[in-house]
Amino acid sequence: MTVLEIIRRSSEFLEKKGVESPRLNIELLLAHALNMPRLKLYLNFERVLNESELNAVRGLVMRRAAREPLQHITGGTSFCGLEMKCSRAALVPRPETELLAERAWKFLGAPASSTARAGEDQRAVLEAGAPNAGAKLALDLGTGTGCIAIAIAKKVAGVAVHAVDISPEALALARENAAANEVEERIVFHLGDTFASLPAVMKFDLIVTNPPYIAAEEIATLSPEVRDFDPRLALDGGADGLDFYRRLATEAGAFLTPGGKLMLEFGDGQETALAQLFFDEKWIVEEIVADYSSRPRILIARRGE
Repeated sequence: MTVLEIIRRSSEFLEKKGVESPRLNIELLLAHALNMPRLKLYLNFERVLNESELNAVRGLVMRRAAREPLQHITGGTSFCGLEMKCSRAALVPRPETELLAERAWKFLGAPASSTARAGEDQRAVLEAGAPNAGAKLALDLGTGTGCIAIAIAKKVAGVAVHAVDISPEALALARENAAANEVEERIVFHLGDTFASLPAVMKFDLIVTNPPYIAAEEIATLSPEVRDFDPRLALDGGADGLDFYRRLATEAGAFLTPGGKLMLEFGDGQETALAQLFFDEKWIVEEIVADYSSRPRILIARRGE
């Protein structure tokens, strides 16, 4: 069977199984199985696969047909141009979260320098745990794969990043991704429940988070890729999806420097309730940012005077 025949037949099969973008999925699975860039498939449509290759592709296609996430099957995904390993330990990074990461690094400063001195200064701040010893501090709450923390560390000079997660498995994955992207020396990881895992004296220039925001009763209605494979802990936002935000509104202000900002992602239709929630706790909501599909997705706030 040729590459083109596999693409055609498998696309039809995956479409019947309810997989979105079936042709793209099979092309990515096939490229993964053959260890070649996806675009190179187009130069090899007439290539005939041997029995071993066919068996490998069939196995991958059956896993995807069972709605296992593509990123779990191939082992990772791209986030802000950086490769992130993915597993059941954490949410698969979504494109809309790239917007959150971009807003974070643009707020924190200029593109990262590769000079050794900058890295030494940041490491000193990380090890000292000082409130802000001349370098900017960023906090990523519920770091998951570590994608936001890693993107900030890669893109911004003069910033030291702290990343928190309540899941040991997620934190291990984040550490692995940080090492793979060569920023493990720029990030301190904390195992614990949000701010409880941090020294009370720490103050951050930015707190960023993509927290659990799905209402508990809605989880059963999510796609199988999310419902059956993403950790429930990273999805369940309580009865109305806002539990984590209530904690942020009451607790985050004590961990921000003067002029510091809070940036967070939220779910569809939550913007009005969130804005009111933060207003009630004396926050100033500076901006609500839309995602690629023009849906409100990111809230940016600072403490009122």
